[in-house]
Amino acid sequence: MRIRSELPSDTVAIEAVTVAAFRNAPHTDHTEHFIVRELRNAGVLSVSLVAEDGGTVVGHVAVSPVTISNGALGWYGLGPISVEPERQGTGIGTQLMQAALNELRSSGACGCVVLGEPGYYSRFGFVADPRLVLPRVPPEYFQSISFNGSLPTGTISYHDAFAAKV
Repeated sequence: MRIRSELPSDTVAIEAVTVAAFRNAPHTDHTEHFIVRELRNAGVLSVSLVAEDGGTVVGHVAVSPVTISNGALGWYGLGPISVEPERQGTGIGTQLMQAALNELRSSGACGCVVLGEPGYYSRFGFVADPRLVLPRVPPEYFQSISFNGSLPTGTISYHDAFAAKV
């Protein structure tokens, strides 16, 4: 298995992996594949990596810029991250996470936020911090990691693609 950047020919496979990964997931409105598509169409997929095994895409991670109400720049939102259901729990998600975070660090990003299970994302250094807020979300599920030691204060807004429904 290898992690690589998305190619234009991967879009159908990425959508299929994303749909499958979230099909039975709790706390979703099943729009993740629409979000990825709209981020791509808007040209704001800052990082888009696939996990490929034997020529088949089995996982994907998307990273896009976020806006912070205090004007801080260089912050990104990770997600959605998807792994084929039968391959979940085998380390593919971990490899995708590590590769995405490494790309952000090497690009000079200041930090990253994620909305998700605290127990999973804390393994990568994400922590919930009341200085960064995502409205209408339980604060323990919204986490951040700073790459330069500085954490801004403010409300986070994701790209409009996160409101995609079709």
